[in-house]
Amino acid sequence: MDNNAVIAIVAVIAIVALGLAIWSAVRRRQSSHLRDQFGPEYGKAVETFGGPRSAERELAAREKRVKSFDIHPLSLDQQRGFTKAWEEAQIRFVDDPPAAVTDADGLVKEVMQARGYPMVDFEQRAADISVDHPEVVNHYRAARAIAVTNREGKAMTEDLRQALVHYRALFEDLLETAPPQRRVSAR
Repeated sequence: MDNNAVIAIVAVIAIVALGLAIWSAVRRRQSSHLRDQFGPEYGKAVETFGGPRSAERELAAREKRVKSFDIHPLSLDQQRGFTKAWEEAQIRFVDDPPAAVTDADGLVKEVMQARGYPMVDFEQRAADISVDHPEVVNHYRAARAIAVTNREGKAMTEDLRQALVHYRALFEDLLETAPPQRRVSAR
């Protein structure tokens, strides 16, 4: 083999190695971004979708979907109105816990809609919320599970109290009345 052929082969190998290194760095950076962005939701997605690659595709798709929404903060009047409605739901819990949980579920949906989230099925709403509120989306899932049990007439009062606590965590994060929960890298 002459020197030109050897140089060409070495150059091709170097270019391929460089391309693989760049691709690997981009993937690591994307993975790091998604772990930071989604916090505990990243781990849940890895478990749900069977591995990091599938989970990262799903999480990136969620980000892209939510970027297309017109998510905006609530006006001060809206915040006040929703806060008042929340207080009424909490007061109602004393006399009618099942109805209070139903109220809380509906109120969370109203706040989401007022902020600009589309009202589709529950799983899609939870996925959408996970982009900007990954620290509280598990509260939403837990509350929803209890609300479903409540509709079936099988929830105990303590379960309903827990549902209200879970809904409150998401409600406050959506309403932006409490400091937003900070995302911490899962690394």
